[in-house]
Amino acid sequence: MRVRATTVAGAVVLALGMGALSVVGGATGMAGSGGAFVALAAAAGPEICAVPARGGASGALAARLSSDILAAVAGRTDRYAVAVYDRVSGITCQLNAAAPFDSASVVKATILAALLRWHQQTGQPLSSGERELATLMITESDNDAATDLWNEVGSGELQDFLDLAGMTQTRLGTDGYWGLTQITAHDELTLLRLLTTANPVLSDYSRSYELGLMARVDPSQSWGVPAGAPADVTAHVKNGWLPDATGWHINSIGAFTGDGRDYMIVVLTDGNPSMAYGVATVEAVARAVHQDLGAAQPSAGPRLAVTVSPGPSPYAIVPALPPYLQ
Repeated sequence: MRVRATTVAGAVVLALGMGALSVVGGATGMAGSGGAFVALAAAAGPEICAVPARGGASGALAARLSSDILAAVAGRTDRYAVAVYDRVSGITCQLNAAAPFDSASVVKATILAALLRWHQQTGQPLSSGERELATLMITESDNDAATDLWNEVGSGELQDFLDLAGMTQTRLGTDGYWGLTQITAHDELTLLRLLTTANPVLSDYSRSYELGLMARVDPSQSWGVPAGAPADVTAHVKNGWLPDATGWHINSIGAFTGDGRDYMIVVLTDGNPSMAYGVATVEAVARAVHQDLGAAQPSAGPRLAVTVSPGPSPYAIVPALPPYLQ
């Protein structure tokens, strides 16, 4: 076992979507208890979700999504952020999307994207060694592989990628501590949107390469936002989990494509009393989103039953961190 772990408490939020963001509740509100955040979310009512044009089937779906997501987090005592975007209906939901969370292993998706962008610029293909490291980093969440690629790409190229991608709210971890990178639901959704549509930052090859690895995660790590996904979609997922004296940080991001579907879910949490509690929060939100978006498509198949593995993989908890955080 080659890891040590930590986290820094994030902010209590429910953050849905991206684009022109509205923020409900400031820093003072986010310093409150989990119950306070539930109250904030409830106060926002059905307006947390929106469509480009009000009314019609998409308007009704947005209202249902809002209600069901809020119901999923009602009574939860952890702190959470959620981001959802459905490219088919155009629905976005947003609330406190700029709140920072420790990334844990979710940042590995950004490391790979930055590596791929770097190779686009140099015109050189990935080496066999880089391919092996990328596969281990994404499919098994291997920390040694992540450290090697983090060091290879370097903070300059990593920051260049963030700037090009418009991930302006992400703050890279310092002194090599990539697991302490500060992320937001807004920026993680930005990354997923780049991966799932043509854009000038990541080539079609780069996008398909990364999504292909995210679709092949080890079964023990298929919990999180894939919970409740229709059986006929492909789930592209990256999870992160990180315990310390403040509790567990449980993060999950994923894109869901195929059979006429194209949507993304981000759920970030901290302050969880156990890994299972955080996973339960993530999966409650995910099941609500999958159910509503799946029901909107006549061809939707049965839901997957995703379960939590008995414990975290020893390869995936964030490695060597500052002594005062161990």
